[in-house]
Amino acid sequence: MDVTRVQASVFKSRCLALLDEVEVTHRTIVVTKNGRPVAKLVPLDAPEPTLGTVTLIAQDDEDYFSAGPEWDAER
Repeated sequence: MDVTRVQASVFKSRCLALLDEVEVTHRTIVVTKNGRPVAKLVPLDAPEPTLGTVTLIAQDDEDYFSAGPEWDAER
């Protein structure tokens, strides 16, 4: 695993650029304070593609998406 170490002060000033770097290079960045590691930025795994589709089959959508009996305000 390729890891880059960055001081917290550098992280603070370059946060968005470092996030972009992790996304593009897929390398981990460890943030340090006084030479001690305190946080780690790791790339996310690519989301798994969804398979197929979902189809809602209903005779009357109102039955499925109703709040219950008719309210006085709906009359």
